[in-house]
Amino acid sequence: MNKFKFFIFIGLFIFVSLKYGSNIRGVFSQNTNIVIETYLDIKSSVEQSINEHFAQRDEIISLRNENSNLRKSKEVLSAFASKLNDVLKANNIDEYNPKVKLVRSVAYSNLNDYYKVWIDYKDFNKSKIYGLLDRGNSAGIVVEQDGNPMALLLGDPKSIFSVLVGKDKIPGVVSGKRQEVFVKYIPLWMHPKIGDEVVTSGLDGIFFGGVRVGVVKKVIKEELSKTVVIEPYTKITVPSYYHIIEEN
Repeated sequence: MNKFKFFIFIGLFIFVSLKYGSNIRGVFSQNTNIVIETYLDIKSSVEQSINEHFAQRDEIISLRNENSNLRKSKEVLSAFASKLNDVLKANNIDEYNPKVKLVRSVAYSNLNDYYKVWIDYKDFNKSKIYGLLDRGNSAGIVVEQDGNPMALLLGDPKSIFSVLVGKDKIPGVVSGKRQEVFVKYIPLWMHPKIGDEVVTSGLDGIFFGGVRVGVVKKVIKEELSKTVVIEPYTKITVPSYYHIIEEN
């Protein structure tokens, strides 16, 4: 009796498989695909969360190290400033007290122009041009646009300020052309060299002197003057925060 029932079961199974097998396989395949897609979605979400976690962790570590270095630099600079002001006082010269302030970049002024960025700066004076710093290097200038502060980053044609080139302190003016940054109006009788460092002169009232801008990578002799092409220390990627020079 048991053998008889067993053969009946096998026969029914074969009959159902032959008659409805494709439908059953289709349902099974469909459900399997759904399970696989769900698994892949969950896997992708988990991987993204893990990557974001580690990216945030690395950024936090980097910022902590940077803050530590900045604190050390601030302490050393404060000591130098104190000594400098003692010398100035001894010679009846006013104390030198430049001021910078941390400001936030808000958004690009235009989505197809990465060299203009709106700045969140409450104490903005519309009649003034400000120097902009990124990690201690020159990043451009801040000007008034439609009543609001807008950063013109290095590479923008209107991001113009005075600089000195190399150990001989050759004077020139920074001007940009998108991906290239130039120092123009260098006298013909002066000799800038590839590898010379370019720093701000501090003579234009925008930056204080000695802020690093970039390194000379090409020298062009023109009819009335020389022009050098520089590699800026600050790249086009826009950080979340800059320092703006309030007083120099």
